[in-house]
Amino acid sequence: MPLAPVIALSHGGGPLPLLGDPDHKTIVYSLQHRVPKILSLATSPPKAIILVTAHWSTAAPTISAGARHELLYDYGGFPKEAYEVKYPAPGHPQVAQQIAAAFEREGLTGVQLDPTRPWDHGVFVPMKITRPEADVPIVQISVLQDEDPARHLRMGRALHALRADNIAIVGSGFASFHNLRTMMAMRGGRSAEKEQVIGYSRAWNKALTDVVTGEHVWRGLEGWRALPYADMMHPPRGGEHFMPLIVCAGAKAPEEKAKWYVDEYLGVDIYTYYWGGEEIE
Repeated sequence: MPLAPVIALSHGGGPLPLLGDPDHKTIVYSLQHRVPKILSLATSPPKAIILVTAHWSTAAPTISAGARHELLYDYGGFPKEAYEVKYPAPGHPQVAQQIAAAFEREGLTGVQLDPTRPWDHGVFVPMKITRPEADVPIVQISVLQDEDPARHLRMGRALHALRADNIAIVGSGFASFHNLRTMMAMRGGRSAEKEQVIGYSRAWNKALTDVVTGEHVWRGLEGWRALPYADMMHPPRGGEHFMPLIVCAGAKAPEEKAKWYVDEYLGVDIYTYYWGGEEIE
């Protein structure tokens, strides 16, 4: 049986993908059409999805371990319907235990199981679009506050073995670009800054794609802050939306090559990288 897929997708801004925001048109299209194909949701759905979210940062790896989880509306200033979203997918306590054991075998310390923390919007926004039936169990995993790329790669390496049990891995972040100050300026129509950022993003995306698709993925991601314009795309100490990609890259098999597709947000190309699954356009 082939390994279950791994995908580091872009979840968009807060609840905006669910609210019809025009700037999220291509991201929503991909969540509706591309991601389900990569995950084989129509033909052979995974036993569970491990979802690594940018919106849960902890000192040590922490795993959602409940049979059910409420939702955490961790955003503000949106219309009423943004706080009425439901996504009643089950959790999977047994898979949570498998993850904890895998982390401990990898030598990761302080691993925690959390049966009560609600799922944040890094979980329910993309999954409601990708799998509205809410019938595939989900286990959420935190990223680490220290943003140590080596530890995140080791988290991914620990998760690799679960792929053989048809457990897919989804990294939910915004790896290409997550600088809130700059995003707000671009949404406000400051065209000069927008054109400059778009230019920077091209160099950043090319360098990042060369790393993710190259032969030295671990070494390249351990030094990702040295890539061109990394601090513009993800401000220092603000790399939490990049960490899910690092975990996903750590979960690939040695012989696997990354594939990718590109969305657009505020004129910036937004890359989603994936391993395994159906190759899509």
